[in-house]
Amino acid sequence: MLYKTKEDLLNDLKGVIDIHKNGSLKILDKNALCNKKIDTLIYNAVFSKDNTIKDVSRWLTRSIANKLGIISSSIQSLYEAMGKNQLKGFTVPAINIRGLTYDVARSIFRAAKKNHAGAFIFEIARSEIGYTDQRPSEYTSVVLAAAIKEGYDGPVFIQGDHFQINAKKLEKDKDAEIKTVKGLIKEAIEAGFYNIDIDTSTVVDLSKPNLTEQQRLNFEFAAEFTAYIRSLEPKGITISVGGEIGEVGKKNSTVEELRAFMDGYINTLATKGKDFKGISKISVQTGTSHGGVPLPDGTIAKVKLDFDTLKNLSKIARDEYRLSGAVQHGASTLPPDAFDKFPETGTAEVHLATEFQNMIYESSVFPQDFKKEIYDFLKNHQDIKKEWKEGDTEEQYLYKVRKNGFGPFKERFWNLSSDIRNKIGEEIEAKFDFLFKKLNVIHSKEIVNRTIKPIEVQSSIPTNLF
Repeated sequence: MLYKTKEDLLNDLKGVIDIHKNGSLKILDKNALCNKKIDTLIYNAVFSKDNTIKDVSRWLTRSIANKLGIISSSIQSLYEAMGKNQLKGFTVPAINIRGLTYDVARSIFRAAKKNHAGAFIFEIARSEIGYTDQRPSEYTSVVLAAAIKEGYDGPVFIQGDHFQINAKKLEKDKDAEIKTVKGLIKEAIEAGFYNIDIDTSTVVDLSKPNLTEQQRLNFEFAAEFTAYIRSLEPKGITISVGGEIGEVGKKNSTVEELRAFMDGYINTLATKGKDFKGISKISVQTGTSHGGVPLPDGTIAKVKLDFDTLKNLSKIARDEYRLSGAVQHGASTLPPDAFDKFPETGTAEVHLATEFQNMIYESSVFPQDFKKEIYDFLKNHQDIKKEWKEGDTEEQYLYKVRKNGFGPFKERFWNLSSDIRNKIGEEIEAKFDFLFKKLNVIHSKEIVNRTIKPIEVQSSIPTNLF
């Protein structure tokens, strides 16, 4: 499946697409493209050892997607309508894909087409980019390739999740950590991430004497990063930016904290430049934790999520600050009967990740010898083993760290037999069919078409294409 040379790539696409030297292209055989060629193209975009082939494959994937009306977009105007109470009654799922990304994204698009859904987001966090070995340009390419493969069209929302300040690194070298976060923001925007969640809740200091001082570093850094994002926006695009007031897994957020953050943020952002748009949503903590809490046997403890707090925070966010509402993290491992409560409480967005990872590992068709190989790797990797806390059983440890298997074994996951990948894809598709209905984003394609005006961004032609 890997091309040996750039010429092999271009020759393989003859009669399927026609590429002009000015960067424009014409699709000559859509069936051949969607049935087979896109699979080869995206495999090379991810796994080619030749950077020229990798760059050309990613550029072609995004260009083909644009040509087919599959356009990476900002969800900003839809969230603005929610902030004005013009839209309500649904919660947008934001989905982190850690492994089997092409197959999982395809299953999401199939479920979306079945439910005529358009309001859903693909995302990847700063930490996930590292341990899953998926840089932004790769992630965008794979998501768009999945849309091409499944015949989906329209705006596609891709988001940087938890673009986060590391508090320890900040304390050690403030300038270096800020530079790192800004570098990731720039890389993501260039890759087509037009939705970015800033997470500076890690620097909230609860030892300070009042709420404003507790949130000060949080809202000051959030304003600084918002201004930086605005300086990088492609023409015609307003990137949807999110903020966060409560670190997931810590104490529950309060209305007073929300006001302290927002008032400080708005005043600070005003000093950065005239008429900068602020955040469109606010992430809060209401009782969940990322990945859930594993019990000694490896199962997950039941979580009592505070829906009253979520409802109150969403209402204040909309009524007082014209945000779309509150965002709930760490929700994918909640019980099934919890999900229809998110639209009822006015939750704007819910983040879903670990359950889809679990479904891959725990599928009845996932090869047990491969799982054992991954688990043995995790049990013997010196850096990862630092996560094995005293008192943790082996099952608890493996549950918490198996996400780290997706990067080192990425190509092995992709090369699982089509029968295995198709079966896992069907299982995940059924899960998304359920979630889209519970979150009430069925028929949201009409809402997206009404509120979002996609803007094509032409990425630079690889200098060595011709």
